[in-house]
Amino acid sequence: MSAAAEAIRLALVGNPNCGKTALFNLLTGSRQKVANYAGVTVERKEGRFHAPSGRHYALLDLPGAYSFQAASLDEAVTRDLCRGHYPGEPAPDVIVCVVDATNLRLHLRFALEVRDLGKPMVLAVNMMDAARRRGIEVDLDALERELAIPVVPTVAVRRDGAQALVARLDAMLAADSGARVAPPAGTATAESLHAETRRLLALAVTMPRRTAKIDDTLDRWLLHPVLGLASLAVVMFLIFQAVYAWATPMMDFIEAGMGWLGEGVGGAMGEGPLRSLLVDGIIAGLGGVVVFLPQILILFAFILALEESGYLPRAAFLLDRMMAGAGLSGRSFIPLLSSFACAIPGIMATRSIQDPRDRLATILVAPLMTCSARLPVYALLIGAFIPAREVWGVMNLQGLVLFALYAIGILSALAVSWVMKKWRRDKGEHALLLELPSYRMPHPRDLLIGLWERAWIFLRRVGGIILAMTVLLWFLLSFPAAPVGAPGPAIDYSFAGRIGHAMTAVFAPLGFNWQICIALIPGLAAREVAVSSLATVYALQAADEEAATQALTPILTDTWSLATALALLVWFVYAPQCISTLATIKRETHSWKQVGIAAGYLFGLAYLASLLTYQVAVLLGLG
Repeated sequence: MSAAAEAIRLALVGNPNCGKTALFNLLTGSRQKVANYAGVTVERKEGRFHAPSGRHYALLDLPGAYSFQAASLDEAVTRDLCRGHYPGEPAPDVIVCVVDATNLRLHLRFALEVRDLGKPMVLAVNMMDAARRRGIEVDLDALERELAIPVVPTVAVRRDGAQALVARLDAMLAADSGARVAPPAGTATAESLHAETRRLLALAVTMPRRTAKIDDTLDRWLLHPVLGLASLAVVMFLIFQAVYAWATPMMDFIEAGMGWLGEGVGGAMGEGPLRSLLVDGIIAGLGGVVVFLPQILILFAFILALEESGYLPRAAFLLDRMMAGAGLSGRSFIPLLSSFACAIPGIMATRSIQDPRDRLATILVAPLMTCSARLPVYALLIGAFIPAREVWGVMNLQGLVLFALYAIGILSALAVSWVMKKWRRDKGEHALLLELPSYRMPHPRDLLIGLWERAWIFLRRVGGIILAMTVLLWFLLSFPAAPVGAPGPAIDYSFAGRIGHAMTAVFAPLGFNWQICIALIPGLAAREVAVSSLATVYALQAADEEAATQALTPILTDTWSLATALALLVWFVYAPQCISTLATIKRETHSWKQVGIAAGYLFGLAYLASLLTYQVAVLLGLG
């Protein structure tokens, strides 16, 4: 194969936590493309780099796998691609199997499986610097001799840490050796793979102790049944606070920027449908999507840092038994926690859940977490209908109601996941098998590349659908125009207004009037839009949402009953009123069926809970 030929396809494979992605980032830098494999949610990462020889390489970072006896969709994709059986994907020219020099007892077993494919292959023994610090000696020459494949050292966190690998690839291809290996002598059994791993370890590896001393010391505290959970609670509290507090200035800046853009475009155009489409539809729609980006980046910065540090698997281990009773796994905790800020990053964070069943269950219950978009509605209704008095002399009644709404969402999510567990065909418990990697400091380069990938994925995958839906809602709210001299707000005569009046036949048992029904329609774009929508319905002229809230409070107090307010509060606990969340479910599951299930059960819960709340409140004389 000559240097003038087309790009040489390399496939990086290895166990999770072997440093494979760090090596991929080191070789390709920003020259990466992230997509999904056809028909599945598994990420496809491909990058390119040029070797000093002038050869052009296309590098594919395959999902982490422990075995070709696939237990997850990720492992199945890796297996089929390495074998050259994946539809639409050409077989790699060379497989680069990455192993962790500090954990060869586990990683060499998978390397033997890869070798037995009989494909051109190189073994990259990564984290050699960490191995030396722990006094681990690896005889690379002995490994190369026994495995009959090229073996090279790498340190993915150093700028020159992949030079030996690139030089070996160039030398192999220049000699046209193809990194040949002996053809496999039949299918290896698990017992034979373990036996061969033990033989290689005894021959080529000297290890003073199986685990690092610092790992044992930290795990003694962080995996303790009491202290470990307390430490995890502190970590999660910091994440929770950061996603709220750190994102607020950036979100305000984005909102101000989009407002400035809308005012500039609106001021340069005359009144008319085109101006309304651009300002109220497209610009407002884009702003509604981009405003979530700071929360996305802050959340994933923590998740990536926890994952790179080796702490995330330990958090999942601590919580697994607790969450298994509700039909979830320990890996579901962080995605559900992040959904308190926004369900979109929470659903995206479920990619860390390997079991497809647990991942789907987590995706479907994530919208029940009380996201920040509900807070404007809660603040409006609680401030208008719940008196600000003390309870038992120490607690505020309004604060207790807000806490109760959060608690209802959490308990409902656990209940729904428990019901899903009872209904699904696979009723067995899926054991949580985790490798606890060594603790290490996250590398800034890998964090920045990971954040860039997440930002681009979010904007590309969600933005298109949100923009289309927002334009559709703008159309429903804007046409047809009100007749000349018509009394009341123009929205009363629009398609949305007519739909609102028609909806009262369905929502009257919940105590919802036609104004509430209209507000629910634009609330599909984002829950907090319901506040400004109510202001529009009641023909209020408000400069901003805060002013709208202040003006709305006396009107709602005079025109709504407490039973209606309570029913609407409960409605917002459950209702699938966020198109962006449903769009993200579609993107992550590649299934309209799952979108329908999520929207259907959430609407059903919202309706039944609101109906019960309203009818009981009326019976208690609150109507």
